[in-house]
Amino acid sequence: MVGYILPPPMVHFSQLLSNTLCVGLLSFASLSCGVGEPNTRVTRKPQKIMHQWYDDGGPGAVTIHISLVDQIAEYKRGGRNIGWCYVATGKEGHGTAPGSYKITEKIVDKYSNRYGWVEDEFGNVVNGDAKPSSPVGEGETYVPAPMPFWMRLTSYGIGMHAGVIPKPGETASHGCIRLPKDFVPILFDSVVVGTTVVISNRPAEQRPMRQIEPGTMPVSRPANLPQVY
Repeated sequence: MVGYILPPPMVHFSQLLSNTLCVGLLSFASLSCGVGEPNTRVTRKPQKIMHQWYDDGGPGAVTIHISLVDQIAEYKRGGRNIGWCYVATGKEGHGTAPGSYKITEKIVDKYSNRYGWVEDEFGNVVNGDAKPSSPVGEGETYVPAPMPFWMRLTSYGIGMHAGVIPKPGETASHGCIRLPKDFVPILFDSVVVGTTVVISNRPAEQRPMRQIEPGTMPVSRPANLPQVY
């Protein structure tokens, strides 16, 4: 019996072209659309608004009210609202006393004579809640806490200055009033020795916005300030 080898089936040219185009389009789609690739887009969280300032520069003196219950400072000029900011007043055991005060001193570059930290020879903090009397080991140094843009309120070391506000709305300091670092230069230039500062348990009148989308933060003058107490 004679065997015959069957020729391969004929493929129509139009069908071959169609198949080639389909494969090409799928490959292009895979490359251009990233099919199967992980989403690498970074989503930025909205930022909490720490302050707002809208001073009209009109007549009247600047006055300050600090709400201990809300941890918010409100600013007025001649009775008109001109801004607000979060603050951090004295934590438990170091509470900031309510009362009516006046700014008695302004110093741009101020250091605490009561609090600071101890660091080793490599700059590592070994005691973050130190006093001048705290023990200092070999190779360690006591560093007084910087308090930039100092505005004194009492004779016993309480004042307003730039500082870290770890959790807006909560106390954190040793009695002073910490202000946002990028805002305090603006306030410093707007007050004078004699400006009235009232600290009370009264709620703040101005309610800050909770958060704002990235890139739309209120404009303020930047300040290159160190970590402060």
